[in-house]
Amino acid sequence: MKHKQTTTKLAFFAGATALAAMAPQAHSQSADALIDKLVDKGILTVNEAKDLRVDADKDFKTAFAAKTGMPDWVTGYKFSGDVRGRYEQFGADNPAFVDRTRLRYRVRVGFSVNMLDNVEAGFRLGSGDSAGNPVSNNTTMENNFSKKNIWVDAAYGKYTAINSDGWLLAATIGKMDNPFTFTPMVFDPDITPEGAALTGGYTINDKHSLAFTGAAFVLDEEKASSHDPMMYGGQVLLNSKWNDKWSSSVGVGALAIVSPEQLSNANVAQNNQGNTRLASGIPKYNFTPLIADASVTYNFDKAPFYTGPFPVKFAVEGINNPGAAKDNNAYWVGVTFGKSGTKKTWDLTYRYEFLGADAWYDQMVDDDNGAYYQTALGNGGAAGFVGGTNVKGHMVKASYSFTDSLTFSATCYMNELINNVSNGTTDSNNSAFHFFADLMWKF
Repeated sequence: MKHKQTTTKLAFFAGATALAAMAPQAHSQSADALIDKLVDKGILTVNEAKDLRVDADKDFKTAFAAKTGMPDWVTGYKFSGDVRGRYEQFGADNPAFVDRTRLRYRVRVGFSVNMLDNVEAGFRLGSGDSAGNPVSNNTTMENNFSKKNIWVDAAYGKYTAINSDGWLLAATIGKMDNPFTFTPMVFDPDITPEGAALTGGYTINDKHSLAFTGAAFVLDEEKASSHDPMMYGGQVLLNSKWNDKWSSSVGVGALAIVSPEQLSNANVAQNNQGNTRLASGIPKYNFTPLIADASVTYNFDKAPFYTGPFPVKFAVEGINNPGAAKDNNAYWVGVTFGKSGTKKTWDLTYRYEFLGADAWYDQMVDDDNGAYYQTALGNGGAAGFVGGTNVKGHMVKASYSFTDSLTFSATCYMNELINNVSNGTTDSNNSAFHFFADLMWKF
């Protein structure tokens, strides 16, 4: 009887191992599920299952290397991306404003490789209109079905030096996802800065943890000057989970731009506007903003048409730029009900924002958040609806996730200029709205 049981186990060992080797793409799902089932039925012991997983992992790595041609120090890779379709509309009460609608899309596809010794490298390609706009991956549907541009959206290398005993420390160089967690009042969500960043964290206890970021980014490279414009910054966050219901976050940060005199119209593209500028387009003031944010979240047990615990989050963020003599403050306050992103979840957000003209560099902020300039600025600016600083108003956004991969959202900005004098002309009716509806597939 004992001999029969041993033979049966060996047969299952062989079968499960063969399954892992022959189907490496389903390794983590099919092989582990089979092993767990054998343990549940008493055919394998826990220790035997552990040994089998080790053998299966070895076979998987061998098959992975053979089928992909990757060297043995490559431990895995990942494809990711998203496709988004957008309907967009601009409107205003001013009779000089021309109401506009347009259809746009965004596509991003990325690939990353994990290697031994905690090393990672990756890149991402993304859509976008001409000139590689840093604050938008949107492409407008126009010009008789013309072929569209694809740009390098990210290209980076990362090394995680420490990941143990509650500590995490990693260094990233290249063109990367923004390592800072400031909101769109500070950085547009589409910005992928270029330079180097150091990120990390420390788990204090089961309730509190720290996260920190330090970075140095290149804004432009000047052939005729040794003073290239650069951005430096740091941020520290204290994240707390007090119990299953309550959590909070408090953060402080500082940013600084050196050699802002190089940020002229001739050197860098001006996609947003709002800063006080000289005739050449150079910002009049320095940018050394101090930034603080805080949020508190409460989880309700349930909500209508929502799967799982229902979070309600109150948040605030503020900026003071001591490098500017005036119009140097900004803040927003808001509330978010729910959190979309997984199947049958939704969220609803309201925010009021006041973003002073020189609170921060206008090329970094959310380009969707704008107002109407009836007259073009005299320093290279544009007339019409333009995003940037020097705006105040409301934002409402609603999202619903039909599946884990498909989310619909609708967003509306309703703003006006704070300072309504453009090129010596007073724009007395400068309020405008910006509405867009998105359908996004992610993978």
